[in-house]
Amino acid sequence: MSAQKKVAFYTLGCKLNFSETSTIARSFQNEGFERVEFNEKADIYVINTCTVTDNADKRFKSIVKSALKQNQNAFLIAIGCYAQLKPEELAAVDGVDMVLGATEKFKVTDYINDLSKNEMGEVHSCEIEDADFYVGSYSIGDRTRAFLKVQDGCDYKCTYCTIPLARGISRSDELANVLKNAKEISEKGIKEIVLTGVNIGDYGKGEFGNKKHEHTFNELVQALDTVDGIHRLRISSIEPNLLTNETIDFVANSNSFVPHFHIPLQSGSDTLLKLMKRRYLRETYDNRVEAIKKVMPNACIGVDVIVGFPGETDELFLETYNYLNELDISYLHVFTYSERPNTEAFDMKGVVPKKVRAKRSKMLRGLSVKKRRAFYESQLGNDLTVLFESENKDGFIHGFTQNYVKVKTPWNPELVNTLQEITLTEIDEDGVVRFNWIKTPVFI
Repeated sequence: MSAQKKVAFYTLGCKLNFSETSTIARSFQNEGFERVEFNEKADIYVINTCTVTDNADKRFKSIVKSALKQNQNAFLIAIGCYAQLKPEELAAVDGVDMVLGATEKFKVTDYINDLSKNEMGEVHSCEIEDADFYVGSYSIGDRTRAFLKVQDGCDYKCTYCTIPLARGISRSDELANVLKNAKEISEKGIKEIVLTGVNIGDYGKGEFGNKKHEHTFNELVQALDTVDGIHRLRISSIEPNLLTNETIDFVANSNSFVPHFHIPLQSGSDTLLKLMKRRYLRETYDNRVEAIKKVMPNACIGVDVIVGFPGETDELFLETYNYLNELDISYLHVFTYSERPNTEAFDMKGVVPKKVRAKRSKMLRGLSVKKRRAFYESQLGNDLTVLFESENKDGFIHGFTQNYVKVKTPWNPELVNTLQEITLTEIDEDGVVRFNWIKTPVFI
C-alpha cells in the first residue's frame, strides 16, 4: 500500500480492546500507513467494537457516521466482539465495507487489497470454536499507562454474558512473552503497566495450547515484579474466586504492584449470584475485601455491579444496595442489565422494567459517588506518589496515586508522565483531590 495512506482507530469497551487496537495499529504502521486521529480525514477507519451492553451496540452506527463526515469515501472496517457475534448485522450498516471476526482482526492488513467502497460489507469471520490460539497485545502511545494483555477468552458460563461467544475459550500468553512485552513497554519510558484480559485470574490455562495451567496468576505476578524498569504494575478486573490470599500478600509487599484491585461482584444477593451462575457467593467476596484491607488498609477496591437482572425484586436490589453501602470498598462501576441473545438470562422470567433498571442504576451511581468521597477523605494527609496524565483539562493536569486517588494541579507540561511525591490536602468541588509537594518536582 502507498505510504501516503492514512488510518484512524476508534475503540469501544474495555482495556483489552485498547491493547488490541494499539497492536493492530502498529501492524498498519509497519505496512507503511500513517496513523491519524479519528476526528481527522483518513483513508481507512477501523472501529473496534464491544458488546457487553446494548449501548455499545447502538453507539456503533453513530461512530460510522462521524467517520464518513470526515471522508465519505473512506474504507470502514469493523472488528471486535460485536463484529464476531453479529457480523452480518454490522456488514449491513451503511458505510461499512469490511467486518473481521475474532481471529481475522489480527491479520487485517492481509485483507486490504482494494479500498473501493462496497455496497455491502464484506465479512470474514471464523466460528468461535476456531478462536483457540493466542495473540499477544499491548498498548503504547495512546495513554500515559500501558495496557498489557496476558489472557484472552473465558470458560465461565455466566448467564448474562456473551464474551465467551465473542472471544472463545480461556487461553494465555506464554510467561516468557509477557515478560518480554513488559520489558519493551518499560524501555519506552512508560511508568505504569495495567494487566488486562477477559479473565486474568485464570492466567496459565492454554499457555502452550493445552487446557491445563502451566503457570498460575500468582506466578505471573511474581515474575513481573522482577522486571527491571517497571515503576508501577496494576491489576485490572479479577474474579473474587481467583484472587488468592497468596497474591494479595505478595502485592502488599511487592516492588511494583500497587494497592488497587477491581473485583467484580455483580450482585450483593446470593439468590441472584446463583441465577447469574457466578462462581462465588457473598461470603467469598467478604473474605477478599477483608484480606486486602488487613494487609493494605489504604488499598482502593473497585466493584462491578449489575442492576435489573431478571428476578431482581425490590427486596433483592435493596439487599445489594445495603450490602455495598456497608462494604469497605472505594467505588462502583454500575452496569444496567441489557438482554443479550444466546444467553440463558435472555429467556429468564422476572424481567425488570427499564424505568426501574434506570432508577436502580441512578441509586447505585449515587452510592459510588459517596463511596469514592469517603475513600478520598480517608486518604487526606497521606504521603503518596502520583503519576501525571497527558491531557490539559481546563488549565489543570490530573494524575492518579498508586491507590487510585485522582489529583489535580495547574497545568504544567513538564509534569506529564512523571512520578511525584505529594501530600493529599483537600477535596475540591469536583471531587478531585488537591495536594502539596513533598519536594520540588523532578522531571525524569
